[in-house]
Amino acid sequence: MKYELCKISEIPSEGTKLVDFFGREVHVYKTNGRPRAVANTCMHFGGPLDYQDGKFVCQWHNAEFGCEHGERLAGPAPSSAKLMFLSTRVEDDALFYVWGE
Repeated sequence: MKYELCKISEIPSEGTKLVDFFGREVHVYKTNGRPRAVANTCMHFGGPLDYQDGKFVCQWHNAEFGCEHGERLAGPAPSSAKLMFLSTRVEDDALFYVWGE
């Protein structure tokens, strides 16, 4: 299965773009020039995430997660918690979710 998330040109050079993903939201952004897609869900209690100062911060309880690997940096989320990244591929100037990669 392959599903287009957005065009590469729509991904901001700083910050993120929220896109719909089958009724849920996904942050699409670039880290080290590489497009990434991460679920807009905190691993503590499922709250939405904001992108602030190069990291994701939960709107509900302020848990913080790194953008490159999704690791928990601070807050009430368990120390082993990591954000959920989508498997993606760039094709024809677009970022696609790809199942099974």
